[in-house]
Amino acid sequence: MSDEPRSGSDGEDLPAQAKRPAQPEATAAAASEIEKTSEAAAAPDDAGTPDRPSASEPDAPAPTLAIWVRGLTKKFGDKTVVDGLDMQVPRGAIYGFLGPNGSGKTTTIRMMCGLLTPNGGQGECLGFDILKEAQKIKEQVGYMTQKFSLYEDLTIRENLDFMARMYRLRNRKARVDRALEELGLADRQSQLAGKLSGGWKQRLALAACLLHEPKLLLLDEPTAGVDPKARRDFWDEIRRLSKQGVTVLVSTHYMDEAVQCDYIAYIAYGKMLISGPSAAIPDMIGLHTWRVDGPNLQALETELRGTEGIEQVARFGAVLHVSSTNEARLRQVAEDHMAKSVGHWTEKKAELEEAFIYLMTGATDNFSNGVKGVAA
Repeated sequence: MSDEPRSGSDGEDLPAQAKRPAQPEATAAAASEIEKTSEAAAAPDDAGTPDRPSASEPDAPAPTLAIWVRGLTKKFGDKTVVDGLDMQVPRGAIYGFLGPNGSGKTTTIRMMCGLLTPNGGQGECLGFDILKEAQKIKEQVGYMTQKFSLYEDLTIRENLDFMARMYRLRNRKARVDRALEELGLADRQSQLAGKLSGGWKQRLALAACLLHEPKLLLLDEPTAGVDPKARRDFWDEIRRLSKQGVTVLVSTHYMDEAVQCDYIAYIAYGKMLISGPSAAIPDMIGLHTWRVDGPNLQALETELRGTEGIEQVARFGAVLHVSSTNEARLRQVAEDHMAKSVGHWTEKKAELEEAFIYLMTGATDNFSNGVKGVAA
């Protein structure tokens, strides 16, 4: 970018010191509740226009969908990074895409929103065809990347003003003022972005995403490396936007972000493993868990890993979470150990983290010659 002053649409010069920022870059037996209320998208009709999903019950209203896709596929070279994905996202939902690094989460989100062209599949986002009307989708999307990508040598206000110019917004000053107030940035508006802490940079990035009032917000690991209070404040803001009808897609492999989502899709190495309401995921898998504490946990952990019918043993600090889809066998193992006074066993509801570890253990990495994941 040249150091010469640049003129915006309002005739004001853009800051000359700005440097160009880096460019942002399942197999479950039960179906999700979303899929219970609407059929999968049909193949294109004779006119070549994809049919939208309809209500599966004659008297049931079809859900209001922000996004639906069918058979979504993306290849890079000879590697298939997203493989035939079907999905529906309700309008106004906070939908989390959970999976390990390199599993295709961000690629999936970018295809669903018209930011990346798929090799196969069809669908709509915000009522626009993802293949034919990608530009119309982009105009209504706010994208917050994992890496802070605004200008560090501009102030908070200058960054927001610059982004408002890029969006060619009317009433630019009023829009910037409102963003500063809503995100709690007004008192810091003269501070250089490069001097902000991680939490304040996050707020600034979110404010920039929201200037043009998008209907769809993409968040790529939005609270990674942020302190707990900043994380809580951030998610309070996301909840507020969701209540206003903004659809939010979150790509993450952090449990503390995943639990904030209304719905979860588990994606591993290009495959959709399972999707549904967050609280329902463990039940959809059929996973049962017991919590174990007491002395000599390391020896007990080693023993349980070799016990028939025990599918997962995960260490959480000073306790073990022992899980299986065979509830009767798991209970028998727990009762046998309690009878011998080996550990203190308490039955608990399986949660997202146990479900995540369970799903990842059986997933095959398509970039590592068939090597399966290993539970942490």
